[in-house]
Amino acid sequence: MPQINFHDLHAETPDPEQVAAQYGEFETAFDAAADDAGRRVVLERWEGLRREIQTWSSLVGLRFQQDTRDADRKAALAQRDEMSPKLQELETGFMRRVQGSPHVKEVADHFGNHLLDIWGCAVASYDPAIEAETIAESKLASAYTELVSSATFEYQGETLNLSQLAKFSQNPDRAIRHGALQLRHGWFEANAAELDRLYDELVKVRAKQAEKLGYKNFIELGYKKMGRTDYNEEDVARYRDAVRDHVVPLCTRIRERQRENLGLDELMAWDESVHDLRGNPVPKGDHDWMMTRARAMFDEMGEELGSFFHLMADGHLLDLKSREGKAGGGFCTSFPSVGVPFIFANFTGTKGDVEVFTHEVGHAFQNYSSRGKATVDYMWPTSEAAEVHSMSLEFLTWPHMEKFFEDDAERFRQGHLTESLLFLPYGVAVDHFQHLVYANPDATPAERLAMWQQMEETYLPHRKWGDLERPKAGGFWQGQMHIYHVPFYYIDYTLAQVCALQFWVKAQEDRPAAMEAYKTLCARGGEAPFQDLVRSAGLISPFDEGCLNDVVAKASETLAL
Repeated sequence: MPQINFHDLHAETPDPEQVAAQYGEFETAFDAAADDAGRRVVLERWEGLRREIQTWSSLVGLRFQQDTRDADRKAALAQRDEMSPKLQELETGFMRRVQGSPHVKEVADHFGNHLLDIWGCAVASYDPAIEAETIAESKLASAYTELVSSATFEYQGETLNLSQLAKFSQNPDRAIRHGALQLRHGWFEANAAELDRLYDELVKVRAKQAEKLGYKNFIELGYKKMGRTDYNEEDVARYRDAVRDHVVPLCTRIRERQRENLGLDELMAWDESVHDLRGNPVPKGDHDWMMTRARAMFDEMGEELGSFFHLMADGHLLDLKSREGKAGGGFCTSFPSVGVPFIFANFTGTKGDVEVFTHEVGHAFQNYSSRGKATVDYMWPTSEAAEVHSMSLEFLTWPHMEKFFEDDAERFRQGHLTESLLFLPYGVAVDHFQHLVYANPDATPAERLAMWQQMEETYLPHRKWGDLERPKAGGFWQGQMHIYHVPFYYIDYTLAQVCALQFWVKAQEDRPAAMEAYKTLCARGGEAPFQDLVRSAGLISPFDEGCLNDVVAKASETLAL
């Protein structure tokens, strides 16, 4: 495809009245069409409108994240948040009309039954009755982003935001690590009242949405919003139990060996990010140096990945440098009207730069591979399937880590595998916490802190906070953006991690076959539900009996645990 330049991208702000008129035309034309071909033309016109609106929405959200201090970008975001429920109402209304049409079987025959399942979730999770609550939810989530992005620190002679401060948590000097966490959690303690208020209001406004839509609680509605069609709350609870029973004991052994390697009497929270006395390996160069090596790496991984990465880099579709006012974290978004994704991250000079970067490239490559899908609904899969592409690419790039870490590449690989296992209990703790929160939406902020303490006792029993008062009191979760922004997303990372570990094993046995399976999976996009997609790639569903035991056993064997 021709080179796209991000700086040239522009999307007109939609006029809700004009969009509503277009929808009226679509409905009339769909009902009046003489045959399937005529109805398909209407669906294609609708598809074009949806892609334009999604591109506009993505650009507005991204530009705010790039500079949360800019008044014009904040105003554009507020306008989008006000407008989005009306646009969503029109979209779900048309989905509902097609689903209720006598021609719905034609749609299923052409696009697959999964499309109707996706639409069913969309229709079941929105109604004009919750417009006010949806607007309020967006504003509260944006307020959290703005608050956290405003944090600044003076440390070790530098002025830092939260993302930049994180590099000191991996410093070989224990006192520097401790000081960095003191600053971080001191900021969260100083802002605890506002963080509590924002989350309390988010929980209550989401509970109100569920009530108005006739659900027992937000948990039921949350699963619909996540588009989960082939597993349920009971499946997830069994999976969490399996992590508790089989992975938590292994992680306790990992932490004990880490304590011994570091020569400590006690492993404290500020020691957890460092695995040996040399400290963690770090990339041997800066942002530009890493981009040069990334080009070479993806070229070596095949023409598809190589040409894709050149498109991204040459088109300025990467924003990776951390800076004042920029939101923290990393994500991938997309502009479906032009068929390209965008990667947002915050390089901090740590090994996490390589992990986050390869992770987001996995998302972006999948989206780009799916750009030709007939419906925007298939350009991304549901989130747990989407995380398989990103987490798997982290492992599939392992043979190239010498480019970034040189003589420390093997230490990086060992640490990456170790932390992949350690992540599983934390990920399910976040999920279990949210189930407790939304089952008890009237809980007080203090009761929520106690819920998190319970989660740490269950899934992270090795964690010791020492003199860090806010996390010791149960406030660590308030730094996890997903809890505020996207309820029930976080466990998807752990489900995907189990699948990514399977790709890692496959690559050790037959790398070319593993790469082909990976690229084929990316190209499928979201045309099937999670378990169908992973099984089509020769992987075992994380919900299947024994899956977790097998991958954890192979990983622990590699680590000699």
